[in-house]
Amino acid sequence: MKKFFGSFSAMHATRAFLHVFSVSLFTLTAVYAQTPTGGAPSGSSGTATQGQPSAPSSTGQPSTTAPSTNTTPSTTTATEKGSDPKADPKTAIDQVEKATDQKDQATTADADEALREAELTKLRRKIFGYQLFNNSKVSFAPSENMATPRDYTIGPGDELSAYIYGYSQSLIELPVNSDGFAFVKPIGAVQLSGRTIEQAQKELITRLSPYYNNLGAPGSNASTFLLLSLGRIRTIRVTVLGEVITPGTYSVSSLSTALNALQLTGGPNELGSFRQIKVVRRNKTVATLDLYELLMSGALNTDIRLQDNDVIQVGVYNKRVEIKGNVKRPGLYELLPNETITKVLEYAGGFTENAYTDRLKVLGLTTKERKIVDVRSSEYDKFVPRNGDEISADMLLDRFENMVTISGPVFRPGQYSLDQNKTLLELIKNAEGLTGEAFTGRINVIRTRDDLSVENISINLADMMNGKVDDLLLRREDQIIIPSKFQLREGAYIRITGEVNLGPEVNLNYTSNLTLEDAIIQSGGFKESAATSQIEVVRRKRDVNVQSISAQVADIFLFDINRDLTMDANDSRFVLEPYDEVLVRPSTNYQPQTFVTMKGEIVSPGLYGIKAKDEKLSDMLKRAGGLTAQAYINGATLLRKIALTDEEIEQRNKAVAVISDDAKKGQFVGENVSKDKQEAIGIDLARILRNPGGREDIILQDGDVIDIPKRLETVRVQGELLFPTTVKYRSGSSFMDFISQAGGFTRMSLKRKSYVIYPNGSIDRTRKFLFFNIYPKVEPGSEIRVPQRTQSDLAEAQRALQSVIGISSTVMTLITTVLAFRVLGSQ
Repeated sequence: MKKFFGSFSAMHATRAFLHVFSVSLFTLTAVYAQTPTGGAPSGSSGTATQGQPSAPSSTGQPSTTAPSTNTTPSTTTATEKGSDPKADPKTAIDQVEKATDQKDQATTADADEALREAELTKLRRKIFGYQLFNNSKVSFAPSENMATPRDYTIGPGDELSAYIYGYSQSLIELPVNSDGFAFVKPIGAVQLSGRTIEQAQKELITRLSPYYNNLGAPGSNASTFLLLSLGRIRTIRVTVLGEVITPGTYSVSSLSTALNALQLTGGPNELGSFRQIKVVRRNKTVATLDLYELLMSGALNTDIRLQDNDVIQVGVYNKRVEIKGNVKRPGLYELLPNETITKVLEYAGGFTENAYTDRLKVLGLTTKERKIVDVRSSEYDKFVPRNGDEISADMLLDRFENMVTISGPVFRPGQYSLDQNKTLLELIKNAEGLTGEAFTGRINVIRTRDDLSVENISINLADMMNGKVDDLLLRREDQIIIPSKFQLREGAYIRITGEVNLGPEVNLNYTSNLTLEDAIIQSGGFKESAATSQIEVVRRKRDVNVQSISAQVADIFLFDINRDLTMDANDSRFVLEPYDEVLVRPSTNYQPQTFVTMKGEIVSPGLYGIKAKDEKLSDMLKRAGGLTAQAYINGATLLRKIALTDEEIEQRNKAVAVISDDAKKGQFVGENVSKDKQEAIGIDLARILRNPGGREDIILQDGDVIDIPKRLETVRVQGELLFPTTVKYRSGSSFMDFISQAGGFTRMSLKRKSYVIYPNGSIDRTRKFLFFNIYPKVEPGSEIRVPQRTQSDLAEAQRALQSVIGISSTVMTLITTVLAFRVLGSQ
């Protein structure tokens, strides 16, 4: 036993060692896999070395080498510590955790750097002038084809060309050496460095005069002329320091100016000054650039041409303010010490059209906290903002200082100036006066008070116009509302109901002196079915005696109107009053034509008119020539249009919904009842033909369709079956025979609710006798439908089955017990 446990322990120790070894090997592989490609090798210091300045490039790019981006420290391996990582899993795990922490720190640092860069970009875009140096379509590089500037200072490396023309002609090439001399054949070395083109030209004319007859400058009275120009331009080195995007030393053309060098650096950064940029030459400031001069006027008079070893110094801004709100160019602006808000508005392009120009809000800083100052327009040229101030320009209020409004029955309603309409009567006069429908007994003036509350002032305008009441002095934003007489009374109408062409109901606006004939004409005239001798006008009573049970509630007037709308002389003077109701009834002797459609296996199918009100189906069949030899009498169908009222439709749809939702016995999917629908009426054509005119013979109605099909030889079997299909009818086949041909019932079939739809539209259902289903008879052309059993019905059947099984078990137990007692008793 001890030997067994010893072997078992040794086996587990071996498995544990192998597990630790595999984990260590996996973690070391992960450590080496995370070392970036090209990174410092194991054991190196891993510190990035800052690049040393290189020689300036000829393209004008900075002469500094970008520092190395490899900042990932190397991982000291376990081998260098004197231990084997494969034998020390804890060391390997520590190295993995350390590498993971370094990676997370690097990711966080990258995210912070990206966020800081985004914030700086957003700030730089707000600085006025920043886009000047960050637009690829703007360039200040000097043109190579420009004429030689006469004030250009010559230096070593320039190549000059002296053109001599006139009485004598010659071309002298004059390269300037590193000592500043140019060698001329007749006269030797000439010092040109440090001189302008104009000065060098004069020097050469003086030195060469002995060798050329009457030598002078172009435009003079000499006979021989000397013109000095630049041939090849030298390259100079300039240094841009301070708050620029990329400071450094640049190689530029000797024709370049300070602005050209600034563009190469990307311009001042978020801290750099745009107003005080210094050009230092031989330790002295020779120019101070103000870039706002260029931005505002397009000219930069302070810009100078650079010389070799010039230094451009961009310092930190001294004062910067932000203006925002309703100005044309919101942003950050750098100000000189004495510049005022007027200057800030000039830089910002001035106010927008909807700006509130009378006052500006200045949010400033004190030594302890912030403060706000309201600056009026009269103080704009005196108020000097401080560094960090925020200036806000608000929007005008959405209101008028001198507007009044008049509405209602005036000839020119609308908005008017209070300056030219100081009183109510003046305003009405300037609105071209009142129209005839104006109600002057009482008008309303809606006035806004100084505290912005609203009051209503009622005025008798008629008394004011007659001088009985003083005229009303108006205020700004007053709204004068004059009512109309027609607005103060109920809208009057005449209603014509019945057999008129625009009917069945026509409402006419009441007009004075409207006669009955006029109303009939406006409603389109009589229909052919109208009973013109019984036109009735019902007029409301306005003085009904409410105390009397038999009080008259309406006046009734009867008229006999001819088809040409002429009446008796006395009746034609009958004038309608507001709210009269005119009734035009249909004629009792008028009966429109009605039709029946005969189709199918009939000798002469087609459309037939109904001859008598009591014409029956058998009569119509005789008129149509009877049935053909192929007619299937039992499948005859009568389709009839059923017109229901909205109330009947709603009630029937509710009933269908109740039946559809009752899933206790089986699933029923009902369809909503429509207003006009053709329904199949079950008829027994065989009985009708055997006994014409009997009880089975149905009276026809307008729109009936009688369809006699051919002899049908199929039966459709649909519903919850294994294979619903259409099968051939075979005489003598029972209901279950057709079910078998469709695959039989499924577990979800609700057998006791099966039914048959016969070709004539009648339906017969399955009946139940004791525990047996009695299925209906199937005829040719029938359709058998088997509903689906619902889950509730299935559960009920299962519960019933379980109950039967339980009862059976109890009975069997009882029988077994009785038999056992009988056996014991017999013993």
